[in-house]
Amino acid sequence: MENEKLKPMLFTALKGYNGKQFATDLVAGIIVAIIALPLSIALALASGVGPQEGLYTAIVAGFIISFLGGSRVQIAGPTAAFATIVAGIVATKGMDGLALATIFAGVLLILMGVFKLGSLIKFIPYTITTGFTAGIAVTIAIGQVKDFLGLTYPAGTATVETVDKVEAIVKNIGTFNCQALLVGLLCLAIQIVWPKVNQKIPGSLIAVIVGILIVKFGGLHVNTIGDLYEISGKLPTPHMPAFSFKTIQSVAGDGFTIAILAAIESLLSCVVADSMIDSKHRSNMELVAQGVGNIGSALFGGIPATGAIARTAANIKNGGRTPIAGMVHAICLVLVLVILMPLAALIPMPTIASILFMVAYNMCQYKTFAHLCKTAPKSDIIVLVTTFVLTVVFDLVVAIEVGMVAACVLFMKRMSEESRVHGWKYFDPEDDPDGPELKDIPKHVRVYEISGPMFFGDAEQIAEISFKDFTRALVIRMRGVPAIDATAMHSLEQLYDRCKKNNVQLVFSHVNEQPMNTMEKDGFVELVGRENFLPHIDDALKRAAEI
Repeated sequence: MENEKLKPMLFTALKGYNGKQFATDLVAGIIVAIIALPLSIALALASGVGPQEGLYTAIVAGFIISFLGGSRVQIAGPTAAFATIVAGIVATKGMDGLALATIFAGVLLILMGVFKLGSLIKFIPYTITTGFTAGIAVTIAIGQVKDFLGLTYPAGTATVETVDKVEAIVKNIGTFNCQALLVGLLCLAIQIVWPKVNQKIPGSLIAVIVGILIVKFGGLHVNTIGDLYEISGKLPTPHMPAFSFKTIQSVAGDGFTIAILAAIESLLSCVVADSMIDSKHRSNMELVAQGVGNIGSALFGGIPATGAIARTAANIKNGGRTPIAGMVHAICLVLVLVILMPLAALIPMPTIASILFMVAYNMCQYKTFAHLCKTAPKSDIIVLVTTFVLTVVFDLVVAIEVGMVAACVLFMKRMSEESRVHGWKYFDPEDDPDGPELKDIPKHVRVYEISGPMFFGDAEQIAEISFKDFTRALVIRMRGVPAIDATAMHSLEQLYDRCKKNNVQLVFSHVNEQPMNTMEKDGFVELVGRENFLPHIDDALKRAAEI
């Protein structure tokens, strides 16, 4: 991955492209556009901006990121992870401040891709991506309960966080609309049964058509997109925000936060998508595309964008396999914005909710989650469940931060448990003449063997090395030590001081490449004496016997 070319996946995906795949991508793009329409509007409102800003983001950033991106199936646009961050920036620095912060983030993302930092995603454990994906699926499902049940919330009800959504559902369950539930259940049933009837036409498209017809001609009192949202049909126009060194300095922190979050979420989305289509994304090219897409979004009045796992999963499940689907999704939103807004306004909200229920079900990976809980080590289960719970209760940022810290701490603990410092035992051959052949070690020589990586988590074990009053040489066998860090090096220096104080000579056997380089750089080799570093234990014992 480190040597991957900065080449958009579109150019690779178009090799051997045919009309059949275009038809599939076209349908997938249309379905994703239908799903992205209410999501983009809702996320824009949650971010403290107008509904059209959400569509501008999905159109501009969605097209650019699909065109330049490093994934075959990534769908980009506004996401829930940005809502709180964007709302805070808009409240304190206005839309110009948000635009500058987004442009700053875009530049950072481009630099991250150019300097090939995309491969850092491999350091995010599988348990975190699984927990995060399952958490997002639950969050999506909870967010659709309102529309699926036809609930009505009082004006000003906070529903940005998942916990707020659950609280609002409980408080307003009395506004339940049975007609909305019937429409939602019918559309859900269609999506479950339809694949058994026809595999070519996605069930979600049939559900949309049926939903519109039932509500329109059945006289049902069910909210549609047009009932809840007013959207400007004007195309976005470019606007360069006023900037100076002082304003850039003021938004730099916000821009850095947006860049890091966009990188993590988009690359995680790529990883999840790869597992669903058995592909491999180009992480560095994806970061460059995310950067250009965010700059474009900011210049055309949009908000920060990143790869959206829900929409990407919907794209995959509906047959999208090339970036053409993502570009079609953006073009469809333009048509909806300019031409087809009256038709899009007829789509019932319970239908959209049923589509997203299916998306959530398909992306939750409940079998994988359950399998990990049954078979994974306890430390991995802790990371998995912690990431899942924090994603649902808080947000992606908290989940990733805590999950990574927990994974690192538990990994270090596990490595520490694998590291050992133990002394060789002395046996009398006369006690067991038929025993194994033993090394002939003089009484004034003491031998310790270290195994496992020696780092700050277990360096104190070196302090437990002891010797007798008559000991004159201490042999340290290090064939099982692949690496040491500065803390372990400091512990070895303290051991040398103790040995020197007691007139004991240190002798090392089979020091591997990384530990040897660290010792040489530290000056430890010259301190102990290069002649006291031997390649084999027999050589080391011979040297010790001569002392």
